[in-house]
Amino acid sequence: MPNPIEFDTERLRLRQWRITDREPFAQLNADPRVMAFFPSPLDQAASDAMAERIRALIDERGWGLWATELKRTGEFIGFVGLHVPSPALPFAPCVEIGWRLAYRHWGQGYATEAAKGALRIGFDVLNLPEIVSFTAVGNTRSRAVMERLGMQLAGETFQHPALPAGHPLREHCLYRRSSARWESQVT
Repeated sequence: MPNPIEFDTERLRLRQWRITDREPFAQLNADPRVMAFFPSPLDQAASDAMAERIRALIDERGWGLWATELKRTGEFIGFVGLHVPSPALPFAPCVEIGWRLAYRHWGQGYATEAAKGALRIGFDVLNLPEIVSFTAVGNTRSRAVMERLGMQLAGETFQHPALPAGHPLREHCLYRRSSARWESQVT
């Protein structure tokens, strides 16, 4: 079991999860604005189970979807990090970068700032050849973060296999960033 990687950005600390993160995490997972591009908000039990899975994966690998807090106050604001998604995805195996922040922290550049740090870990520490990100086609906010990260739209959309046929969020788009492109355009 490797030691968990933790790191700071200018305004944020990305770290392993704590029990005290569960309540604010459940609050953001219950917010319909935060969960608008997910099948549904999560109740406390589902949110706690997700936090535990994320924590266990960081314990196992040393990296993952890190709990993200404001350095200035220590306030938990959500997660940002790297994850190995379901093997059922048409572009698997891969490592994705993702984020989920409390609504009151949107629009302040935190997702982009933290994700740049996560890309740095992925490429410079873990030596990943590529990092992807994907979302529902209509999620323009997350797509804008992907573009600010220098990720490139991969072309055709795909149907997310975890969502049933006809679900309004099933059509997803994929973005990619290669380590070669990272090295040539360090952000």
